[in-house]
Amino acid sequence: MLGPFARGQGATAGSIPGKPDLRVLSERPLNAETPAHLLDDAVTPAARMFVRNNGMPPDTRGIDRLEWTLELAGESCVRPTRLTLRQLQERFEHQTLQLQLECGGNGRSEFSPSVPGNPWTTGAVACPRWTGVRLRDVLDYCGVADDAVYVAYESADTHLSGDPERQPISRGVPVAKALEPESLVAWAMNGAPLEPLHGFPLRLVIGGWSGSVSGKWLTRILVRDRVHDGAKMGGQSYRVPCSPVAPGATVSDGNMCIIGSMLVKSLITFPESGACRTFGEAILVRGHAWAGDLGVRDVFTSIDYGATWQHTVLRPPANRLAWQQWSTWVAPPEPGYYEVWARAVDDNGVSQPVVMPAWNPRGYLNNACHRIALSVT
Repeated sequence: MLGPFARGQGATAGSIPGKPDLRVLSERPLNAETPAHLLDDAVTPAARMFVRNNGMPPDTRGIDRLEWTLELAGESCVRPTRLTLRQLQERFEHQTLQLQLECGGNGRSEFSPSVPGNPWTTGAVACPRWTGVRLRDVLDYCGVADDAVYVAYESADTHLSGDPERQPISRGVPVAKALEPESLVAWAMNGAPLEPLHGFPLRLVIGGWSGSVSGKWLTRILVRDRVHDGAKMGGQSYRVPCSPVAPGATVSDGNMCIIGSMLVKSLITFPESGACRTFGEAILVRGHAWAGDLGVRDVFTSIDYGATWQHTVLRPPANRLAWQQWSTWVAPPEPGYYEVWARAVDDNGVSQPVVMPAWNPRGYLNNACHRIALSVT
């Protein structure tokens, strides 16, 4: 029986303004994913970027975005200070990079036994162009002490409970990741100011890691002398078992480790799953591939359930931490039902698994091969 990934099943389309084709997975908080065939653009348009929230977005209507203030603080911040968006734009060199973001739980719906959380299929991934300044330059401005361990964020969104003392999410990354030249404090996406659902007026973009570290509606950057202990950093949030466990196992918080780089993965964006094609005609298949902090070495496709694999044409990324486009032609040997499978291999030679990867209690890091259905007549 064809699995949900190939059938393209998920929640029904909702009515998010400007995003009519996204599938709404939850309304409070609002979370929505993009069907795979709508992610065919090389650069993801705002209308097709997934929506991920842990709390309630702030009301930023009518604000003067240039006066939005970012505080730089923390135990290991040498010179705590505040900068407006205007000052960020005036004092630091601007950067525009195409950077891929993926929710850590993308693909959660495929785990068995099922796990709690948004039932993402394949659509919690995007790769727009972001404009801002390097986080490294901002950190150099305030000074990073020798004992610094983590760089974290706080944001203007509110907890679902409405309690102003509770944060919905406040995560971070090790200093080395924060200092990479691709880590940005961004105010624009695809040449336009950030949209409200994507962090207007200011956000972090930390490519290659779980999207949860790319805080939206950014108000504070904290340079910590320890692993950050904000909301959604402890317990089992954005963590997987430190050692493999059996499906359905109970894992204590102490045996869960923080997710770092995302894993190698690929997506078929054309044709749409369920497409019909005429026998005897070669069929164009294309998509994207990415590998967290690494690049992608190869992408293969199969039309015989993984019995044989064929190389695809793989393009280089626009820059480090952008996804890579791939394409190929397939020729089914006779009329009938087929599945196209895609499998990427990263720079270290590590491949996507054909079957589901190791089960974990929160359903993170599913990088199993993507599959679509084809009917050839």
